[in-house]
Amino acid sequence: MKTFKGRVVTPGTAKAEAVVTHGGFNTLASLQSPLQFGDKTAKCGDQNNPDLYGKPMAGKALCLPQTIGSTTGGLVLYCACAMERQPACMLFSNHIDSLAAAGAILADVWLDNVSMPVVDCLGDEFLNYVKDGMMIAIKDDGVVEVE
Repeated sequence: MKTFKGRVVTPGTAKAEAVVTHGGFNTLASLQSPLQFGDKTAKCGDQNNPDLYGKPMAGKALCLPQTIGSTTGGLVLYCACAMERQPACMLFSNHIDSLAAAGAILADVWLDNVSMPVVDCLGDEFLNYVKDGMMIAIKDDGVVEVE
């Protein structure tokens, strides 16, 4: 097991299987189809992201460098949480961007019984170490354990 320490953006604990992308995560392109057409597993619809395309994201530990794409990204992330199709957690190797932070924080504040802990600043070593299928546990203090 390897441990990484990041900054807590939205609090909480989680234990989930990792899905990993080394490219930017386009929130709208990835989640629009599952949200629009009722895919409860939230299979990634972004054909430009070969790491994630077609893989379920709901309930997974989404490991990524940063989000990219349109200004709707925060709203799409919030909607995924409201529809209970969100990742179990989001783990950023870089600083989170303001749009993803807004979506995650609004979901944390406005939605009851919805949890999506977010930790950023985990570093390049984290993203290079973690692989699809590894189990990840997040602690309240931003410690991420990768098994």
